[in-house]
Order: sequence, then C-alpha cells, then structure tokens
Amino acid sequence: MNKTSPDSMTRRRLLLSAAAAGAAPFAGCVTAPNSDAGVDAETRPPIVFVHGNGDSASIWTTTIWRFESNGWPRERLHAVDMPYPNARADDAKEQPGSSSIAEYTAYLAAEVKRVLAATGASKVILIGNSRGGYPIRNFIATGGAAQVSQVVLGGVPNHGVWAHNGFLPGSEFNGVGPFLTRLNAPQGPNGHEVPAGIRWLTIRSDGYDKYAQPDGVWIGQRGTPTNVSFEGPALKGADNRVIAGIDHRETSFSAQAFAESWRFITGRLPTRMTVAPEFEVVLDGTVSGLGLNNREGSYTTNLPLEGATVEVYATRAATGERIGEAKHRKTIGADGRWGPFKADGPQTYEFVITAPGYATTHIYRSPFPRSSRVVSLRAERIAAADRDVKALVVMSRPRGYLGVPRDRIVLDGTSPPAGLPSGVAGISEARLKLTSAASRAVEGEFNGEHIVGRIWPAADNHIVVLELTT
Repeated sequence: MNKTSPDSMTRRRLLLSAAAAGAAPFAGCVTAPNSDAGVDAETRPPIVFVHGNGDSASIWTTTIWRFESNGWPRERLHAVDMPYPNARADDAKEQPGSSSIAEYTAYLAAEVKRVLAATGASKVILIGNSRGGYPIRNFIATGGAAQVSQVVLGGVPNHGVWAHNGFLPGSEFNGVGPFLTRLNAPQGPNGHEVPAGIRWLTIRSDGYDKYAQPDGVWIGQRGTPTNVSFEGPALKGADNRVIAGIDHRETSFSAQAFAESWRFITGRLPTRMTVAPEFEVVLDGTVSGLGLNNREGSYTTNLPLEGATVEVYATRAATGERIGEAKHRKTIGADGRWGPFKADGPQTYEFVITAPGYATTHIYRSPFPRSSRVVSLRAERIAAADRDVKALVVMSRPRGYLGVPRDRIVLDGTSPPAGLPSGVAGISEARLKLTSAASRAVEGEFNGEHIVGRIWPAADNHIVVLELTT
C-alpha cells in the first residue's frame, strides 16, 4: 500500500461521505409525472435485463447499481447471459456460434419463468438493449404478454438496421424481413406496433445511433440508403423518448437512459443519479472465451471457459503495479464462475486470465463501488496481424462507444488514439500497438475515468485490457 494512502477503513468512509455529498435529485432532462405507482420496495416487480448482439449480462452492471442505489431490491434485478449472443446472418439457417431469434426468445422465456418462480411475482418488467429488444417483443407476441407489466427498449432497431432486400434479406435486423414485418404489423384500431395491456417505453438518440442511420456505412454499405431513419427505434403506441447526443449503447447504459427508465417505471424521478457505495463489496461473474482457435473469424460466446485460471491483484492506481500477492485465485469449473471475491471498494484491480489456447489476459479495472454477480471476464487471443508487435493494449468501453470529438479520450498520452473515426460514435475499443515491451505504466482516460495498467510482452503471449466502467 502507498505510504501516503489512508487505511482501508478510512478510504471507505471518505468514499461514502463523498458520494453522499454528491447525491442530488436528477433534473433537467425529464419531467416528473404525478403518479407514484410502484415505488414501494415491497411491491416492486422483478426486472429482467436483456443484452444485445455479442454482449453479456455484465453490460448491465452500472444500470443495476443505479436501480439498487435508488432502493430497488437486489434480489429483484436479473440479467440474462445468452450462451450464443450473436444473431445469424439468415435467421432461418444454422450458423456456428450464433443464435436464432426463436432460440433467444426461448432462453428469455425460461429466465422469466425462473424469476417469477423465485420471487413469487406474477409479472416482470423487461428492459432490453439493441438486439435484446427482439426476444422481448417476440416473447410478448408469442404468448408471454400475461407475464409482463412494462417494457423498456433502448436503441432497439425496431424497424431494422436496414430495410431492403439488397443486403441479408433473411436477417432479423432487416426491417422488411419476415421477423420484423410480422412483429411490426399494425394492431388495433389505431394501428399500434405494440400490443395493448403492457406499458412500453423506447429510448433513442436524436441522430447519433450507429444503427439508426440513413446511410449504410456502419453495416459496410457506405453510400447505400438503409431506408431507416433516426426514428427507427420508436414504436407507434409506445412512450417514445429522445436523448440528444447519446450513442447506440448509451440508449440503455447511460445515466440519462436510467433516469428515463426509472421515471417510466415508477412515475417519478430517481432520487440519485450516482452509484451509492457499499461498505462491503463482493464480486462474482463468469469467465468465457471465443469460439475458434484464431482471432480472425472467431465468435463471442458466454459459455463457461472451464479449466481457465483467474487471479485478482490489488494495484496502485497511479502506476498499475501489483500490491503483494494475488488476493484471489480460482480454477474455473463447469459453472464458469470466478468468484466470490471480497473486494475493497476504493481499490483498483488487475484480473488475470490464463487458459490453453488464449493469451494471458490482463484486465485492469477502476474501483467497484458496489457488489455485483455479473462481472464477466473474457479471455482474449492475439490476432495474427498483431503478432509482430512488442506489446498490445486495448482500451475497451463496453457500455458505450468512443466518440470523436464528442468525448475526451486519451490512451498512453495520445488524444484521440489512432484509429477512431470522427462523427457518429460506433467503435468501443482503442488499440495501442507498441514497439517496446519494457515494463511501464500505460494509462487510458475516458471523460475523466482513468485506468492505469502495466505493459506485458506480446511475444510471451500477453495482452493488456483497460476496461472502462462508465
């Protein structure tokens, strides 16, 4: 421990005091309705969070923290972890490492059944991001409506990412394909696109969502009209909200999106927008990997990486250096879980994953203010194109994209890092290829969040990940 640092207990007290001082009612972006329906903790229904394409349950970490910080019981907050989270190119055709919309819907239906049985509730609230909105809508349309009270859809491409048959006509993302054509068929005398009896909220950007763009640049079709507008995520019959300047992922994971969701669900504004720190922090989650033996053409899974080893080290926030021996070590079993690990809330950590066929993956993280069971870890591989570099550093923002010039982004002293395009934000990683593997600190910054890691040599099959929380 740094000699100038206060002890662990004092640091916790300082953090709690600072957070309490910073807690203030949210104002400005939403208007509080008069209703206070559903705000009593004892009567709050369970919420099931549904992630999007290629994502995992961990992407909801900060959203869950915000719900908890405003009094929603932890045991009534659940996030699914779809084993194969990527959609097929053609929904009707088998594709290795991918799932059909029917498979994702069945997985969600099983989770809803489990949550209702565990909580004794009669209905759930479903909150989905991007592709995660598709199984929600399909579940309701195919018999699940009686089990759902409210739905929140953030950045869901409800009218497709494109709407023509010149590109992947059988994809679930095609607005004129069979799936969305069926789902969006007008219902009732007003031609609504959502069934009656359930309250619906959609959240979209004003024009900064990469998957609600009139040009096909983000699907590799630059110059080709998508036939989709900025309003693509909106649904007739829903409460459709717009938040200026947010990107595709921020439609669900930003503080503004949380405020809109809370207002919609409870009928009033959240008490606080900040995350309330806990005195004791216990972390857990799953370890997963990639579907093929090489980085090119590999696909993401949320399957347990059985046999991998996870080590957790406390680090010095200013240098990324380890403080003593590993605080936690575990060989991953069939359930994929790497915890539980009792953490020090204000402490920074390095998570190290070793597994056959993977690079030794060093993941550096900011402090964890609250407990979580969805701290997912993923082992990485070094691509063949990067084998000649001395060291490889990836700064990753799972809950949003890296916007130039919208955001302040610094990686190892360079702002913005190389390879980030200007305009609509649509890339979540910045990569740094170094010509020296000399051990030293490497720092990433995103809008005030700083993460410091250490350089590890790629020649010895190491990869460094600076994973942002915000």
